Amino acid sequence: MKRSRIAVAGASGLIGSALARSLVADGHEVVRLVRRPAQGKDEIEWDPRRQYVHTAALAGCDAVVNLAAAGIGDHRWTDAYKKELRDSRILGTAALAEAVAALDEPPRVFLNGSAIGYYGDTGDRAVDESAPAGDGFLPSMCVEWEEAAGAAVESGVRTVFARSGLVVAREGGAWARLFPLFKAGLGGRLGSGRQYWSFIALHDEVAALRHLLDSADLSGPVNLTAPHPVTNREVTAAMGRALHRPTLFPAPAPALRVALGEMAGDVLVSQRVLPARLLESGFGFAFPGIDEAIGAALG
Repeated sequence: MKRSRIAVAGASGLIGSALARSLVADGHEVVRLVRRPAQGKDEIEWDPRRQYVHTAALAGCDAVVNLAAAGIGDHRWTDAYKKELRDSRILGTAALAEAVAALDEPPRVFLNGSAIGYYGDTGDRAVDESAPAGDGFLPSMCVEWEEAAGAAVESGVRTVFARSGLVVAREGGAWARLFPLFKAGLGGRLGSGRQYWSFIALHDEVAALRHLLDSADLSGPVNLTAPHPVTNREVTAAMGRALHRPTLFPAPAPALRVALGEMAGDVLVSQRVLPARLLESGFGFAFPGIDEAIGAALG
């Protein structure tokens, strides 16, 4: 991509901050969306709850990236927090999509976050982007999340939905909680351990997002997961190898349901998701295996 001006919502999060650093390092201009008055040309004010975006400040952006969303694992899933999870995704996406569509000269691409939660529990069955949505809270939320970008799609802006898997990183996400447990020798499989985890190294997540920004022929849903999903039991073994610790403390499914409530379903569900469109488009993974992804995070 030639030197570009790229607006990023969610630039303070795990993935957004890594993406912004990568873009800036390569000479691109990153404009961050902030929930307060902008303090310079590198900021754009917005308020996703009110579905407000300072639309005029988006003028001249070659791309708009929306990675803003409340963390799935940040709190127990009370009704109030489930509403926060939904609103943080859908209201913000709708606001940005409408702002993009309203510009006289819209950006070349609107890249919007999504998640493999779209597919629900796939068991041992491998799925790619052609699979339908699953059942339950997360799949229905992901469907609404992507539908909220309708204004950008209808205006003719190339719109891509990055359906991300579990990002392997020490700085945030699920693995940020796993690393301290395993380092202390308290790690173990979750539930039966037979459920598939579709992971992706943070390095590859950022590289894939940049690939989506550059690939003019890609639109719609694209799975951001490594090509070889592994079971939770295999993740547990890999973590033990990487940290040289025993993995003797399994967390039984009933205990997880008591501790985590409805969110336990997200931990125990099996999602065997393949990045078919990413691979077909020529993307190459730097860390395709679970041992490599964990090693990259620790390195």
